Amino acid sequence: MRVIAGDWRGRKLIAPKGDATRPTGDRTRETLFSMLTSRLGGFDDLRVADLFAGSGALGIEALSRGAAHCHFVEQDRAALDTIRANLKALDATAKGSVQAGSVMALGPAREPYDLILLDPPYETGAGMVALDRLQRHGWIGPATWMAMETARGEDTSVKGLETETERRVGKGKLTLLRLVHGV
Repeated sequence: MRVIAGDWRGRKLIAPKGDATRPTGDRTRETLFSMLTSRLGGFDDLRVADLFAGSGALGIEALSRGAAHCHFVEQDRAALDTIRANLKALDATAKGSVQAGSVMALGPAREPYDLILLDPPYETGAGMVALDRLQRHGWIGPATWMAMETARGEDTSVKGLETETERRVGKGKLTLLRLVHGV
């Protein structure tokens, strides 16, 4: 697994050992960030949240492309150690904060994030539950983009959010969402 583009392009990332996490593959990350770049224009100075973070590859990719800060949330101990190791290897610990715990237990945000990346376990509905909770707790604002990877046939509809686009990649599906206009 490598960083696709930006300051750390080509740098190797480690993944947690075992099968408790499913790291997003290079090709899927490349597709996702191409989709985001065409809509955002760039990542400079964005505040990013990487939820169900696993190895942290999604948030690290955003940081490599210029994001100002990424908040990583993960509950698996091995994955938390991996995120910290990847940030340290890139000399990026000041650009990332790592929170141990469930995404479902997140409290109110101080302000909305610019970009929220979610890679929940497939076929659990956890991403949709998390997005509903994040809306209610101020993580999502009018300018927030959300990107979620789910299983190919998984429902991604969340009240108050609209699907901007979807793309099927391998066994998964990438969905970009926005707050419904006027909400």
